Amino acid sequence: MQRKTLAIPGPVELSDKVTAALAEPPLSHMSPEFVTLFGDCIRMTRELVFSTSAQVFIISGSGTLGWDQVSVNLAEPGDSALVLNSGYFGSSFKDCLNAYGAQVDEIKSTLGSPVDFNVLEKALRAKKYKIVTFTHVDTSTGVLSDARRIGDIVRRHSPDSILVLDGVCSVASEEIRMDDWGIDVIMTASQKGLGCPPGLSILCASERAIKCFKARKQPVASYYASWTKWLPIMSSYEAGSAAYFGTPSVNLVRAYHASLVQILRDEPRLQARFDLHKTVAQRVHDAGVSLGLTPVPASRNVSANGMSAFYLPEGIAGAEVLKRLGQAGVVAAGGLHVDIKAKYFRLGHMGASVVEPEREEIDKLVDALKFTFQRQDEGKATARL
Repeated sequence: MQRKTLAIPGPVELSDKVTAALAEPPLSHMSPEFVTLFGDCIRMTRELVFSTSAQVFIISGSGTLGWDQVSVNLAEPGDSALVLNSGYFGSSFKDCLNAYGAQVDEIKSTLGSPVDFNVLEKALRAKKYKIVTFTHVDTSTGVLSDARRIGDIVRRHSPDSILVLDGVCSVASEEIRMDDWGIDVIMTASQKGLGCPPGLSILCASERAIKCFKARKQPVASYYASWTKWLPIMSSYEAGSAAYFGTPSVNLVRAYHASLVQILRDEPRLQARFDLHKTVAQRVHDAGVSLGLTPVPASRNVSANGMSAFYLPEGIAGAEVLKRLGQAGVVAAGGLHVDIKAKYFRLGHMGASVVEPEREEIDKLVDALKFTFQRQDEGKATARL
């Protein structure tokens, strides 16, 4: 059976170098070779988000573990938090903060749009928040929030707040300048723009965030997610010495190292990589619109560069569209946002598929859209079923 192209918003297609790294025999997590690999990963992760001093945590777990790390290490019971909710994952972050006792307020955006900046400014003037969180790209809708603008607003109106960026679906496919934009925490995962299989929770914390953690009055209400446990581990490996708390995913770390080397040291370099993702996103957007499909994001300006989301043609079931795309050799994703779950579908275009055009996976994705949909005279799409 011919292998289909994985075109969902994560996991993504892997480069040959990452696949080869995964095939290597496991290393001892205490070996000098692994110490060097892990230390390099910490340093290169910092470089990836344009930070000179962020504390990096690379822990076995899904991206969801990032929410737990933020919620349990930076918030204490009763602390105030503000969640900027632009989709499914904003709601989930709110639930996680609530689970650890934070008092959470929420600003919900209009479906398909990021949070209104005027509403954010008003909220920050009205109340002091210890933590402010936002989802940079909400994978449920493909909506991109302006991280630089949010950073500027929070720093001006609530300078003491810890600003948290959920970058699970944005790191390495969207530009993020942690230090310059005043972001205190970036949490992400290995399986999307970073071009690895799922299994690593990756988080960068600013000096302010670490100071906030160290000033907490109550013990951390978690064992595995506690920075009390992980800080000495990360510091030790970066300094060149092995340490132990929980066994790291050695093969995934090796794969992550291979991917970081490609992202930061090989061509295309980082800014060119971001530009390529923009170019490909525009191409997929234009292909969908030319077929009469309506994007979920309200405009291209608020659309992610690593994924797309389109409403289904009227009267067409998502399962039928996914089946048809599959017949064209492409695996796509159904809807996730609770309000429109059965009304749209999602596509991923990030990582190797974008930066290695010789793979022709984006060509295949566009051709699959054309195979699946046809434009009616009145400009609407229908499915070729």
